[in-house]
Amino acid sequence: MVASIEEVSSSLVREYLSRKGLRRTIACMDEEHPRTEASINNRSDLRQILHVEDLYRNNKVHKNPVKTLLEIIVKHHMEGHRNDKITFNKDPLQSTSTSNFTTASNSVRTPIEMNDTKTEDGTRGFIDSKVTKLRSFTEEARPSQGTLSLPETDSQTGFWTDSSVSPTGRPQMVSLQENESFTRREPERKTVTESTQKNRTTRIRRGMMAGPIASSPQELNKKRQTRRLGAPHTLFGNEEDNRTESVTNRNVDDLHVSEMILDDIDDDEEFQELSKVSFQTSILKQSYASRPLDLHTATALKEVLLGSSSSCFNVEWRNQGFTFSETHDLRYGIVQKKGGPCGVLASIQACVLKKLLFEGIDSSNIGLQRLRPSNTTRRKCLILAVAEVLWRAGEEKRAIVAIPSGRNHFIPTGHYKTEGVLEKMTCFTVDNLKDLKLLLEQHIQQFESAALGCILLTISAVLSRSIEQVREDMDVPTTTLIGAHGYCTQELVNLLLCGRAVSNVFDNDMELDSGNGNLTLLKGIKCRSDIGLLSLFEHYNICKVGANLQTPRFPIWVVCSESHFSVLFGLQRELLTNQDRAQEFDLYYYDGLANQQEEIRLTLSVGTSALPSQDVDPDLIPPLEHCIRTKWRDAVVSWNDTEPIL
Repeated sequence: MVASIEEVSSSLVREYLSRKGLRRTIACMDEEHPRTEASINNRSDLRQILHVEDLYRNNKVHKNPVKTLLEIIVKHHMEGHRNDKITFNKDPLQSTSTSNFTTASNSVRTPIEMNDTKTEDGTRGFIDSKVTKLRSFTEEARPSQGTLSLPETDSQTGFWTDSSVSPTGRPQMVSLQENESFTRREPERKTVTESTQKNRTTRIRRGMMAGPIASSPQELNKKRQTRRLGAPHTLFGNEEDNRTESVTNRNVDDLHVSEMILDDIDDDEEFQELSKVSFQTSILKQSYASRPLDLHTATALKEVLLGSSSSCFNVEWRNQGFTFSETHDLRYGIVQKKGGPCGVLASIQACVLKKLLFEGIDSSNIGLQRLRPSNTTRRKCLILAVAEVLWRAGEEKRAIVAIPSGRNHFIPTGHYKTEGVLEKMTCFTVDNLKDLKLLLEQHIQQFESAALGCILLTISAVLSRSIEQVREDMDVPTTTLIGAHGYCTQELVNLLLCGRAVSNVFDNDMELDSGNGNLTLLKGIKCRSDIGLLSLFEHYNICKVGANLQTPRFPIWVVCSESHFSVLFGLQRELLTNQDRAQEFDLYYYDGLANQQEEIRLTLSVGTSALPSQDVDPDLIPPLEHCIRTKWRDAVVSWNDTEPIL
C-alpha cells in the first residue's frame, strides 16, 4: 500500500517530537490527530519512503549530526540553496546552450502574461537571488512601480513559466533588447489591469506566496463581511458563543502580526478553513482583564504564604504539578512527588473525584468504570475542580488566575528575595464562572506541568479571596498558609475546601473567654461543605471536627493523619443518609505520595452486630482506621487482602 502524503507528514512530525522528548506534545497530537493503520511507526521505513537513506548516512558521519529526519531534510535544502547562491556569484555568465534555451523559452510567455504579472499592485513578491539583475533593471526602468511581482504559472501544471529561470532552476541571461521591449509594453499593461484584478486570486498557486494579500478597500470590506473565522475548539464548546462573536467582529487591520495566520491560499473560500487555534491570543486579550504582579502584592503574598518576603518556596513546591497516575486502576489519582503540598493536592483530588463520580462528566461510564477516566475526561474534571475552588474563594463574584508570563515584571528591592516565581506572574481577573472555565482550559497545561502547578493554584486562591480577607479569616492574622517543612496548614486546606481560610474545623464561630472580660473569637466552618474532613487529631482529642465537615454533601473526605493529607471516598451518596442503621459499605483510599500501585478498597461494617476485636494491639491499628472511627464509631474495617498502612 502506498503511503499517503498526510500520513508520511504526520509520521515525520511525530518522529521529530519523539526524538526531542516532547511526550506531552505527542500525546496532544495523538488526541487531536489520532494515528491510523497507515501511520508509520518505524524510523527505517520512514527513511525509505522519503528516500533519504543517503542523507541519513551522511549525517551520521558528520561532525555535528542532527537528531531527527525533519532536521536532516531541512538542513539539506538550506545547504543546497546556499550552494546555489555561491555558484551564481562565482559564475555570472552562462553557457551558450543555456542562453539558447533562454531565447526559446522566452517565446513561451506572451506580452499579456508578462503584463498580467505586473499588475499585482501592493503584492510583495520575493524572487530568488538568481534573477537579481532582472529585478534591479526593471526597478530602474520603472521607478514609479514599487515592487516586482511573481512570475506567472501555467494554469495546468502550476509550474513557473518565467523565462528568466530554466526548468532546472538555473538563472538565464536576459538581453537588453528584451528588457527594452518589456518597458515599452507599459501602456499595454494598463489595459489589462481590471481583468487581472478580478482574476488575481485564481492565479495564486500553492508554494508561490504565503501571507495576507493586499486588496482594494472595497474588496476588503466585502471579504470582512463574508469571512467567519471559527474560535478554538474547547471542552466547553457551547458556552463560548458570545466570546466567538466578539472575536470575529474585530477589524482584521487591528490584529497583531502574531495573531494572524499565514497560509497558502487557492481562493477566497479557503479563509473559512483557517486553523481554529489562531485567535486564542486575541480571545484572551479581548475578554479578560489582566495585570502583571507588582512588588507590593508579591511581598504581601510571600508574607501570608511563607511568613516573610525573604523566604522562598522549597523545591517540593516548585516541582509539583497536577499530574495524573497512569496506573490502570488509579487513573483518577494525582501523583505527589515529595512531601509538602499534600494539602493542596488532596483538596483538588477530592474535588476531581466529586466531578468524576457525582456530576456526570462522563455519562458513558458507570460503577467502577468511572474511576478509569480517559485523558480528556480527567483533564476536564481538573479544569472544573480548579474553577470551583477559585470561584468559591472569590465568594462566587470573581476569581483571579495567576499565570507565569516568562519574563520579570518588577525589580525586587529591600528584603524581598527573588526566585523567579512571583516576579513572572500575570493575574487574569474574571467575573463569571463560564469565563473562568474557558480561561483555565486555555492554561490548564501550566497547572498540569511538573513545575509550579500547586503554587499557581495557591496564589490564585489567595488572590481570589484577597490577601486582606485571608488574614481576616484567621484567628491569628500572622499565621501562614504554608507551615514548617513546607506543610500545608489547616487554614490553606479550609480555603480550598470551604472558600475561607479559617483556623478551625468545628461548626460556626466560637467565643472564648480569655479573662478580664475579654473574649477571643475563634472562627469555624459556617455551612455544610461539599467535601468532608477526617482528622487523626480528633482521635487524640486535640480538636473536634464539626458536622459541616464530618458529614459533607458528597461521600468524599480529605484525611489529615500525622501531618499528611490523603483522600477517602465512597461511590454511593446513600451512605451519608443511613448513618444510624447497621450497614456494610465500601470506601476507597488514595494517597498520591505513597507510590500506590493498586486500588485500596476498605469494607466497613457499622452497627451493634459488628464490633471491633478487643485483642488487637493498639499500636498496630492503622491511623486511617482511627480517622474512620471518628465518624463511624466502633466500625470494623476490612482491608480486603491489602496490606494495612501503618
